[in-house]
Amino acid sequence: MRRVTILGATGSIGCNTVSLIAEDPGTYEVVALTGGRNVALLAEQARKLGVGLAVTAHEECHDALKSALAGTGIEVAAGPEALVEAAQRPADWTMSAIVGAAGLAPGLAALAQGGTLALANKESLVCAGPLLMETARAAGARILPVDSEHSGVFQALQGEDVAAVERVVITASGGAFRDWPVERLAMATVAEASSHPNWAMGQRITIDSASLFNKALELIETHQYFGISPERIEAVIHPESLVHALVGFRDGGMIAHLGPPDMRHAIGYALNWPERRAVGVERLDLAKIGSLTFSAPDEGRYPALRLARAVMAAGGLAGAVFNAAKEQALDGFIAGQIGFLDMASIVEDVLAKLAGEGHMGSTITLETVMAADGAARRAASELIDERQG
Repeated sequence: MRRVTILGATGSIGCNTVSLIAEDPGTYEVVALTGGRNVALLAEQARKLGVGLAVTAHEECHDALKSALAGTGIEVAAGPEALVEAAQRPADWTMSAIVGAAGLAPGLAALAQGGTLALANKESLVCAGPLLMETARAAGARILPVDSEHSGVFQALQGEDVAAVERVVITASGGAFRDWPVERLAMATVAEASSHPNWAMGQRITIDSASLFNKALELIETHQYFGISPERIEAVIHPESLVHALVGFRDGGMIAHLGPPDMRHAIGYALNWPERRAVGVERLDLAKIGSLTFSAPDEGRYPALRLARAVMAAGGLAGAVFNAAKEQALDGFIAGQIGFLDMASIVEDVLAKLAGEGHMGSTITLETVMAADGAARRAASELIDERQG
């Protein structure tokens, strides 16, 4: 029986992972589940899967989770240290689906056990790609990408020589505002940014899709995971969200990965790798689809893409600063403190400020990453306050 742990079980990726595991009883022993404030859902999942340990990231939710699981024999814990402890329990396969930089420490802890880490937490690679990859190498662990784009690249590269890759193209739906006139974006509301035309995702990642910050993170993630040089990585707008990625080779040929906009495919691929097992997703009817469309993104409209390229050029801790400033700016937008377009300008200002103050050194450890993260969040908060004033 395969031992699995799900970090971030109550988010959209986590819920889909729980669903896939529940559909195949007797195959998996679920070691641990972690979640956030949705204690009722976490407790329901823990009972359904018969887990050994359930952890909420928030210490103030401990009593509620313990009460919800009373009499089940399931161990309960809470807080950031408990998340790391859950990840340290021996497992063959761990889903890393905690959103944001908070997923880095548990992901590193899981890798240190030498198993497989299914990585949906793109921020880990953005903030500390070299550290994550080296930890995996040292422990004999494996990282499998779960983002649909990177899963598509990974699948397209099976049996291929990475040295023969000329370009990697990842696609973006364009998000909620892809058809809006640029001049209207400054007035975009949180509710409007939270409605994705193709994907069913959480609020934060849906807003990141509207700003293309999500795609900016994925450009950096592609560079860090596959070792592809930044100038060979492209993003295109593809409104249908059916082609997830394309890999071009030096002979001029390209291999594309297509599938419905359903994260269960990428999750199921990572869960079952190296096998391909049946996953209950929609099958594409190409004749019914008829045509696929692509267009180049306007980096004036989507400045996050330009900032991602600057981050890749800078290296070092620039990714950690970029991600933290983005998360803080997103918080400010959701709270109504700044406008939609302010997010990119705040991130750009924080990158410039911290570069000037020497916070972007090249030594990447968990400690230096978290220090850069904290400095970037403080700087972004100050800028948000200034704009409110």
